[in-house]
Amino acid sequence: MKVTEFPDRVLKMDGENFLYFGGTAYLGLPPNKKFQKILFKNIARWGTAYGSSRNANIKLIAYEKGENFLAKFIQAEVALTVSSGMLAGRLVLETLQSDTDIFYHFPDNHIAISTDESIPFFINEELNPRLLDHKPEKITILTDAVATNNVTPVSLSILEQIPNHKEITLVIDESHSLGILGTNGNGIFSTINQPNIKRKIMISSLGKAMGLSGGVIASDADFINKIKANDTFVSSAGMNPAFVLTLADAEKIYRKQNKKLKENLIYIHSKLLPNINILFDKSYPIIYPRIENINTILASNKIIITNFKYTSETGYLNRIIITANHKKKDLDKIIEILNQYD
Repeated sequence: MKVTEFPDRVLKMDGENFLYFGGTAYLGLPPNKKFQKILFKNIARWGTAYGSSRNANIKLIAYEKGENFLAKFIQAEVALTVSSGMLAGRLVLETLQSDTDIFYHFPDNHIAISTDESIPFFINEELNPRLLDHKPEKITILTDAVATNNVTPVSLSILEQIPNHKEITLVIDESHSLGILGTNGNGIFSTINQPNIKRKIMISSLGKAMGLSGGVIASDADFINKIKANDTFVSSAGMNPAFVLTLADAEKIYRKQNKKLKENLIYIHSKLLPNINILFDKSYPIIYPRIENINTILASNKIIITNFKYTSETGYLNRIIITANHKKKDLDKIIEILNQYD
């Protein structure tokens, strides 16, 4: 289906209005007028693009201000922006390659932090035995903060079972948790405190909850300096500087929209009947309905949800996305339909 303007809570198609519960604009920022005003002001100052390497002799202060905000927001020592979340993931994997003996991956990781050289963290729902052997190794563990078809953050307490002679680097993709989970939406990076993790690295798209095309890598200063020396980073243009500065300038809007999103989720929790076929958590803005033909059923009621063939799925993925912009009357309509199915 083709649309001719940004699909916010209402999607206009063929002259009709549909409620829209799709996409990834969890904080509802792309059409937000105050957010746009900040962005337009920064575009007027910094232009529509800046195609130079970040390592060139000219340094734009927009990057410094935006990245300082992100580091403080995420509660990391340093944050570095790049042009996409996908590039953030690939840069991290490239940079870790020479200092990792073996990569492990959690189930259903996003392709941004996937490598053919990694092996499963779990085998038959148990820790991979290699993690428990006596061989000293430098290992890197790759995981999404919230995996597809899940509505709660990944549990990392199991890492404490790995013996200390395995030197752990953890890479976590927060593309679907930054701006949503944690205090004011700062994600889960700051809550990861397993004592046997030597280094933790967060990557994220900024084009989802944060509303701006780009990506971020957050970690300790030593690792970020290695990223800055990576040939791929040196040879790439950075994220749009106007976008990076907007991150810092829009801090109050991020907080406000996160609060509105959480209020919507609490409202749904109070109205949606418990159902083993409907996966929902009051802290997370995605509902996974395991109901046959739910996509068609909702469309017949003029509600459009996310429906597509996902890489790790055998069938089509149905995903109901809640945003900060949805009104209670929108939520009531979809809740009424979902409550009909047990």
